[in-house]
Amino acid sequence: MIPDPLHPAMVHFPIVLALLLPLVVAAAFVALKRGTRPQTAWLPVVGVGALLIVSTWATVQTGEQEEDAVERAVAEETLHTHEEAAERFLILSLVTAIVIAVGVAPGRAGQIARGGSALMSVVVAVAVFGVGRTGGELVYVHGAAQVYASATPGAKSGSTRTDLHRGRERDEEDDEGDEDDDDHDDEHERRR
Repeated sequence: MIPDPLHPAMVHFPIVLALLLPLVVAAAFVALKRGTRPQTAWLPVVGVGALLIVSTWATVQTGEQEEDAVERAVAEETLHTHEEAAERFLILSLVTAIVIAVGVAPGRAGQIARGGSALMSVVVAVAVFGVGRTGGELVYVHGAAQVYASATPGAKSGSTRTDLHRGRERDEEDDEGDEDDDDHDDEHERRR
């Protein structure tokens, strides 16, 4: 069964992979030190790097799908801050994955890329905290989850996702009704 909304479930994959990446890089360096061929030792790093970029991309996509709903509960500027952090992390993950992939190459190029990968894996692990912090603030400080919350003790009924959608439809109908009222008022003024 697929969670609905999907974004809160997806965000955990890039977080775990970003924190795992420096450990996998360290393990690869240990394997290299023991004489394992670079192409063999570096494959797990390439795998984690590839999973990181795919999961980060999927997380950004699911976040964009939820944006309109969450904007009903959270200021656009606050949401935009998280969105920008996520997009920067996506770019950082992509660059890191490319450097990691070059680490499979033999000779000096592979050696430099593996060293760069070690540094970038730490940068990625630190950067994921910034994205997680802004996402956590959306949920726990600014109430983004209330869009999806069902009635809980102390909450008003009508706070469910369906009720919010119905409320949006009522607002749109009210706006249309206001336009009709304005037309009626204009007609009344002309008759005078």
